[in-house]
Amino acid sequence: MPHSPPLKPRAQSTRKNYHHGHLREALIEAAVQLIEEQGVDKLSVREAAKRAGVSPGAPFRHFATRTALLTAVAEQAAEHLRTQVQGALRTVEKQPPLVRLAAIGHAYLGWASAHPTHFRVVSERPLIDYESSETLTRSNAAIREVMEQLLAEAFKDHMDLRSQGLAKIAARALVYGLARMSVDGHFPEWGEPQRATEQTMTDTLDFFIALLAIPTTR
Repeated sequence: MPHSPPLKPRAQSTRKNYHHGHLREALIEAAVQLIEEQGVDKLSVREAAKRAGVSPGAPFRHFATRTALLTAVAEQAAEHLRTQVQGALRTVEKQPPLVRLAAIGHAYLGWASAHPTHFRVVSERPLIDYESSETLTRSNAAIREVMEQLLAEAFKDHMDLRSQGLAKIAARALVYGLARMSVDGHFPEWGEPQRATEQTMTDTLDFFIALLAIPTTR
């Protein structure tokens, strides 16, 4: 049986795709590749430059520190997530508020499953300069505001503001926790095969939304 030709290392793809004037994007791509291969602890600006095929000093015009580079990766993650959430909401814009709330959660889970490296970086606040990033703070605030609006619309007649706030935190914690369990491969420990992870996350979120929909008595 003839042997297949050896695969080229991923480093080649970054160098091949690098064009003058797009160094910032090439460095972010290189950083993501390096994190996937070696872990975030091994990432450096110089290693990203090497992977992108540029001189060691070239990246520092864009990223003076490793934290700055990781923050840019997190900003890319936030933009991708925002786009995915907006698209999901458009498909259910005429649906009841809890259906739209669920759509946000499902979009988040789908994004985290498709982009585990981005999820890890954006969710590890000590690695990034979150407070100084307008992109990150704006994207998170926008999602929180939509969740608040949907909960107010769904429960304004029978849930006070404090309870709505707790429901918002519970929804966020559930979705984040499911994404973290998926990325870290925890589901088999809880009796759910890894191959069934996406369905398990979907079913768990839908279970939570169904509980929210049950009328409460005060």
